[in-house]
Amino acid sequence: MNYNYKILKNLNTPNDIKKLTLNELNELAKEVRDFIIYTTSENGGHLASSLGAVELTIALLYCFDFKNDKIIWDVGHQTYAYKILTDRKNKFHTLRQFNGVSGFPKRKESIYDSFDTGHSSTSISAGMGMCVARDNNNENFNVISVIGDGAMTGGMAFEALNNLSELNSKMIVILNDNEMSISKSKGGLNKALLGLRSSSSYTESKKNLKKVLEKSNIGIFIKEILITLVNIIKEIFIREGMLFENLNINYVGPIDGHNIKNMISIFDKAKNNNEPILIHIKTLKGKGYKPAEENPTFYHGIEPFNVDTGEIKNKTNKKTYTNFFSESVLELSNKNIVAITAAMKDGVGLKFFAEKYPNKFYDVGICEQHAVTFAAGMATLNIIPIVCIYSSFLQRAFDQIIHDVCLQNLHVIFAIDRAGIVGADGETHQGLFDISFLRLIPNITIMAPKNGNELKQMINFSVNKISTPIAIRYPRGIAYDELNEFDSEIILGKSEILYDEGDISLFALGSMVKTAIEVRNKLKNMNIDSRIINARFAKPIDYFMIDTICKKSKIVLILEEGIKTGGIGEEIENYINTKNYDTKVILISIDDTFIPQGNVNELKTYFKIDSDSIVKKILEYN
Repeated sequence: MNYNYKILKNLNTPNDIKKLTLNELNELAKEVRDFIIYTTSENGGHLASSLGAVELTIALLYCFDFKNDKIIWDVGHQTYAYKILTDRKNKFHTLRQFNGVSGFPKRKESIYDSFDTGHSSTSISAGMGMCVARDNNNENFNVISVIGDGAMTGGMAFEALNNLSELNSKMIVILNDNEMSISKSKGGLNKALLGLRSSSSYTESKKNLKKVLEKSNIGIFIKEILITLVNIIKEIFIREGMLFENLNINYVGPIDGHNIKNMISIFDKAKNNNEPILIHIKTLKGKGYKPAEENPTFYHGIEPFNVDTGEIKNKTNKKTYTNFFSESVLELSNKNIVAITAAMKDGVGLKFFAEKYPNKFYDVGICEQHAVTFAAGMATLNIIPIVCIYSSFLQRAFDQIIHDVCLQNLHVIFAIDRAGIVGADGETHQGLFDISFLRLIPNITIMAPKNGNELKQMINFSVNKISTPIAIRYPRGIAYDELNEFDSEIILGKSEILYDEGDISLFALGSMVKTAIEVRNKLKNMNIDSRIINARFAKPIDYFMIDTICKKSKIVLILEEGIKTGGIGEEIENYINTKNYDTKVILISIDDTFIPQGNVNELKTYFKIDSDSIVKKILEYN
């Protein structure tokens, strides 16, 4: 840490913030923001969201004690200021590194993190669970769910709000609104309403008046007139909160999420409120760093960058798998193609498709479940939807894939980006489970390309050569650009022989073909020949090829970048065992664990799916 920060360097516990003056709190916000920018420029990370939540974090820490009170940060990529100001200031330079500070809340990392997050729209549900547990245990602490940054588009958030309306318990929901265009309420009446409606006296008076009026018929009549009048007033002056008020959730806002003084005032009143309350704050994503303010999407999740220019360090012209996907969908000639994404247009490579074919592109928000069933509806009427979702987020639509797509055997194409080990975003973002959970579903075909060009072939195959559910998984990052001389036609369920030598066979799926080539080259240097098969399909598996290589091999290795349980390795091993081949089978995959953050190559080495580890294992049996 840069200890030139005048105020930040003297803060040793979160409660030290409570001793600061308002001027010092505002100065602290500048220092924290600078610290976030500096660290993220070195390590990469979620910059824009965290910059927008600095004053909010300071106000919350000033008003609450998070050793006792509980805070759930929805998604969690806006928590850098919170991490710095709780107990991770001196370790923040290790952000997103192996064994370092996570980019998301982690209970095992700090007593101040009360719930692990990484996917969106979960905070209200988790907060309600904590409220019920608190009340059942006769405890007394505050529960705050901070939701925003698009998470309110997720259906789970509204399921929770619907349930929250029936929860007769104190809970604070903070809606951090940094993108929606809502007109600003002005004037003294609005300020008075904010102060009045966030106070405990307001809610108690409302409750007591209701009880008195309901004791007689005339009272009930007056109550109905008052309700109508109040709703008219609210519709005029505080229209933004009508949804929440109609759900019986007290609403306050919108208020300036960069005004620490006002937020402290509101939060102090909310602490004494004994009913659910939603506080709507307005923040600027990327606040305090001009490039991030001007392009918050680009700086949402950013690689290491130059602070002065905002440009990415170590920028390369090499194409990523996402680039190859982007090119392939633009080249498709089928007029029935549409593309669907869940709030990740740029991330999944659909920006140019959306610009070229605006009437064929659909961004449904952070609603993976809806995206899949939306696609299924289209597919019933001869539209071919390509649903583009990160592997870790596709998990959220598991039921819809089964029930709405595969059960009806519909031609929906799943383009699964960020499959395998993703890296610095850690456990919640690794794409390790898609092979296993998709393989158990009837009717679906699953593919994985060996390089960028084969990804383009697979996209074309999925559109023009098949009419049933199909998924194509591919990793994050630079696409493998070798083996382009191997471009045989893709045939359903058929693998591809790359090299056919020796009595050691490597049957590799997708990204692991590159690793298999590295293994082959290292074995060559030891005068050991090996055979490499590009699996191409995780389902159906090419059992004819398995039979062929088992008859030629004393060792067969199955390589996949996914979890071992339910993967292709387990199935192939079981098959070989039933055939009684005199062949040693070695599975190269991830054991039953979650993978933390770190550099991708570093993680592959740690979990022994790198080429050196595989060579060592071969030599043990050879």
